[in-house]
Amino acid sequence: MATRDALPIIRAARTGTAVAQLALGARYFYGMSGLPQSTGTAFYWLERAARQDLEEAVLMIGQHVPYDTVATMPRPYEAAPWYEKAFDAGILNAGIVFARLVFENVRQCGAAARKKALVVLKSLADANDHEAQWMLAQYLHQNVPASNDRSTTGTEATEAVRVGNELTLQAAQAGVEAAQYALAGQAWRNACHKEYGIVAAPLAEKLLLRHQIAWAQHIKEPLAPAQVELGQHEIELLANLAQLLQNQTKAPSSRAQRLLELAALAGSRHARFELGLRHARIDRNGERSFPKHGAAHYTKAIPWLLFAAHDGLPEAWQALSRIYAKSEFSQRNLLTSRRYLERAAEMGLISAQIEYAQSCWRYRRESPLNDVRALYWWVKAAEQGDLQSRDSLKEFARHPVKGQWAERILDQVTTRIRKGNPFLHARLEIAAAFGLSRPEALLLDFRKGSHGHCLEVDISEHHAKSRRRLVLIESDEQREILKSATRIFGDADLGLNGPEGKYRQRQYKLKTLFPSSDR
Repeated sequence: MATRDALPIIRAARTGTAVAQLALGARYFYGMSGLPQSTGTAFYWLERAARQDLEEAVLMIGQHVPYDTVATMPRPYEAAPWYEKAFDAGILNAGIVFARLVFENVRQCGAAARKKALVVLKSLADANDHEAQWMLAQYLHQNVPASNDRSTTGTEATEAVRVGNELTLQAAQAGVEAAQYALAGQAWRNACHKEYGIVAAPLAEKLLLRHQIAWAQHIKEPLAPAQVELGQHEIELLANLAQLLQNQTKAPSSRAQRLLELAALAGSRHARFELGLRHARIDRNGERSFPKHGAAHYTKAIPWLLFAAHDGLPEAWQALSRIYAKSEFSQRNLLTSRRYLERAAEMGLISAQIEYAQSCWRYRRESPLNDVRALYWWVKAAEQGDLQSRDSLKEFARHPVKGQWAERILDQVTTRIRKGNPFLHARLEIAAAFGLSRPEALLLDFRKGSHGHCLEVDISEHHAKSRRRLVLIESDEQREILKSATRIFGDADLGLNGPEGKYRQRQYKLKTLFPSSDR
């Protein structure tokens, strides 16, 4: 509670007196006169004094108020001139905040402020200010001069990158953590794995120590939710280092597993997926991994894989499918396996689409539509460029030879015949487009047989010698012919009790209108 001597200052500050606002801000900053210590509240009053151009308030802001506090302003760039004045007055740490405010609000601050901020950063970097070195390195990397035919510009770009790399290295060696992460990321992208391990190992150790309690809680209760918050760059470092450690040995690494567990507890779906594979002793292709180093723990693998799957990773659904199909798994369930595999296929995973298509084709006699499903997933995989699926689809392409008879008849169709016999004309067009035989063309219920990606040709109910087959719908022309025929027939019955009559009646009409059709 404020003391009696602070009350007049508070009243004066509320009425807008700049000196009182400065005094009140100082009291909140240091926790004087019975007021609680609060940098945020102190800045609230110092800001109001600074807006009235009170120099002492400007200098105090530059000296004591960090960037994170200024960033809470609705328009933080308005504070940039205050930090500039503070830096010019000799408060060096204000220069870092000034440069950051300018570079993060370039449009609002203008070119002059940007130029001044760059000068400030260079002077601080030359004075061995490691935070300034890191910020200047970021600026140089993000603003590399565009290369063109002029050699000078290319030289400037090369020099900017070189200086940026040197500054990053200096900041990293001085202990600037963000620079260390940047250095590690650069080493990983350049495949410098030895250098990456040197830089990343201490950073990973810090993360493990920082979240040791959460990790210990996970070991005690593996399925309990853990409160671990990591940035994306931290998760990537843990995952990359775990991969590097695992590649260095043919045995499962406990160190790598601990790194993955921390990343998984932070919500990384890829780390959860890798953990599931490790426990299941399989790789991404479903092959056994570490066969000489213990049995698989499917009960440990499944929860991690389910987490990753529900996070939107199709590879996790595919891995679960493979686990539930294993004969040594006590909870083996082929229906669950196929359901999980279908989910992975629906999410666009090519390998899952191919695997599910092959599974449906293998069990096509169990369900009359399994071959239709197989064809559908081969189509989906082929659309993504899979050559194996394209080869599988060749067997279901239309047979032009079978449809030649319909093409010859269509050449003889006049407008009068087409208008007088719309049903027959529609069937002839379908026969020509899909390579149907005469019985198939006259008897097929194409509305039931059309599945969007293929046409199911099955007239065995009315024609004993025929065999059910699938014809791929490959072109927009085929789709339009089916749509047009559907409009022509409307709600009419396509069966033998419909308006077209029995099979002999349909044959008779075809022979009467086109006597040469038997040739």
